[in-house]
Amino acid sequence: MKRGQNLFADQPRRDRRFPWNGLAALRVMTLLFLAASPRSGAAADNWPELRGAERNGNAPGARIPLTWSETNHIAWKVPVHDLGWSSPVVFDQQIWLTTATENGSRMFAVGLDAETGRVVHDVKVFDTPEVEHIANVNSYASPTPAIESGRVYVHFGTYGTACVDTGDGRILWSRRDLKCDHHEGPGASLLLDGDRLYIPVDGRDVQYLIALDKATGRTVWKTERSVDYSPFPVNCRKAFCTPIVIDAAGRRQVFSPAAKAMYAYDPQSGAELWKARYDGWSMVPRPLFGHGLLYVITDYEKPQLWAVRPDGDGDVTDTHVAWKVVKDMPSTASLLLVDDLLYLVNDQGFALCLEASTGAVLWRERLKGRYSASPLYAAGRLYFFSEKNLATVLAPGREFHQLAENQLDERVMASPAVTGNALILRSKTHLYRIEDRAAAGSR
Repeated sequence: MKRGQNLFADQPRRDRRFPWNGLAALRVMTLLFLAASPRSGAAADNWPELRGAERNGNAPGARIPLTWSETNHIAWKVPVHDLGWSSPVVFDQQIWLTTATENGSRMFAVGLDAETGRVVHDVKVFDTPEVEHIANVNSYASPTPAIESGRVYVHFGTYGTACVDTGDGRILWSRRDLKCDHHEGPGASLLLDGDRLYIPVDGRDVQYLIALDKATGRTVWKTERSVDYSPFPVNCRKAFCTPIVIDAAGRRQVFSPAAKAMYAYDPQSGAELWKARYDGWSMVPRPLFGHGLLYVITDYEKPQLWAVRPDGDGDVTDTHVAWKVVKDMPSTASLLLVDDLLYLVNDQGFALCLEASTGAVLWRERLKGRYSASPLYAAGRLYFFSEKNLATVLAPGREFHQLAENQLDERVMASPAVTGNALILRSKTHLYRIEDRAAAGSR
């Protein structure tokens, strides 16, 4: 298959007409209910953005395998051309990811059939003859897309954002004017919520959050970060953190950590609701919300974990920080919240379990390797993925209990996705579907 080729021409468009009569109608309504209920007992098939439908790395209903290897429980393994560390996203039995040439001159969106791994779309989205420096751990295709029925939204940081039709691979709209100086390359991913697409633009030169109309790509609002960055060195003004949306204190909030402060915004107007200041910058992990607290990593070089109450107004730095943990926190991988416990692994491989209400450390154990990918909770187990593609599986709980180790080939930096009872894992060169089809039954 040639890069940039659209293979949809030999694929018939799916008939979307529903037979609204009798048993067929009941089946369709049941499927719609399950698709809209990510916490239902049935395993969800969709993983629409970074860390899943609930943006927290949890897939409790998925029965993914405990063990696997290159010769065991690999439903398929397909090569992905060029280089990208964006995570895969899944919707309606399609998997999408982004990739780019190693020199950044061409950027692609690739769509695969989730059941077979067959590449059905390979869309060249952008040509970029002039690119900036990136860190050696980064790529020009590191931000994770967001996907919904019929559309996938791809983002390459300063190099452009686009909407692609998942049916025929057409580019429906694109923006190339959201420029910033990343210095180390693009990193923050997209937030898709309702009719809006939210993009943090936090470079060395400009710092703002922008909301786009997902249908057209037009700007709905743009809000500058309210911290005065002029006293800080330019490197201390950038960030790579993906926002989330929460419902708290009787209002919906777009929560977006940036350099020197975390911010909450009104999703309709873009008005700043509150902020909490800190000294950090270049943070990466996506925040979590639970138990009435936001869990936020505040720095890259000296990462701290802050738990913050989101019910304030204005500057809440001195009033709404419930607790902090300043040692052994991750610079790259996001956290997991399962029941009343937080789990994390830092870049050096130390895994920790904390009480979500207090931040008290319950255990701290060394895992093999270094870690950039965010962990996953599925099948009642915790999955941690090292950069050398060693997956360590732990039992959740207040005591450390290792269940398995699973080794695959090639480097891993991308966070995993889940569809049904399958784990979708991206390595440097390949995309895997890991599944026990004998146990789960062929679909």
